[in-house]
Amino acid sequence: MSTQCIACGMPMVKDEDFAQGDRSKDYCRYCSRPDGSMQNYSEKLGSLTAFIVRTQGITAHAAQAAAKEMMSKLPAWSKEAKNEKL
Repeated sequence: MSTQCIACGMPMVKDEDFAQGDRSKDYCRYCSRPDGSMQNYSEKLGSLTAFIVRTQGITAHAAQAAAKEMMSKLPAWSKEAKNEKL
């Protein structure tokens, strides 16, 4: 059974997909800090923006807009997304 990361939407299937290999965490290894805690909104926005630039080859401005749109649909960031639209 696959679980989806609450912070980026990545499917988490194997132990190593979860933060620190801990299946009790609801976020993935890419959304965690070295200590195992989840990245905050600005940290995740920065890393997701960089990932989109690297993989899609679009400008940082366009990538950040895409990242914000994606994140607004994820459980971890619904409150932050609403605050940004105010």
